[in-house]
Amino acid sequence: MIEIRFAQESDRALWMSIDEHLPEGEFSNKARSRQAYLLLEDGAPAALMRYNLFWDSVPFCTLLYVLEGCRGRGFGRMLMERWAADMKALGHGMLMTSTQTDETAQHFYRKLGYRDAGGLVIDIPRYAQPMELFLIRQI
Repeated sequence: MIEIRFAQESDRALWMSIDEHLPEGEFSNKARSRQAYLLLEDGAPAALMRYNLFWDSVPFCTLLYVLEGCRGRGFGRMLMERWAADMKALGHGMLMTSTQTDETAQHFYRKLGYRDAGGLVIDIPRYAQPMELFLIRQI
């Protein structure tokens, strides 16, 4: 059985063991504001997703992660579609996400109806990375 629910404070240890980019102090904010989702299969964690509001108004997926052994089974799509439905119900008309240009996630997002919306090059040595590709989708 598949269950998608908002992350709860009791998920902190699990979440932080997977999400290397979220500062630990920020997890409580995500759980409290319902900006983090957890997908469970038969009660076991299989995927997670979190977002924030770009420009304080546009839902922006900042992390989608499907655990090893759970990939290729549609869990990422399920999370993204649940999030899209929730955001539409809240009155939003557009979603955003991003991925580095050297990652294959861009193809996944395009299959979900996202389209390229530009990129960002960060070349400051401490923060340098491949170009970040931004994608948008109307809902």
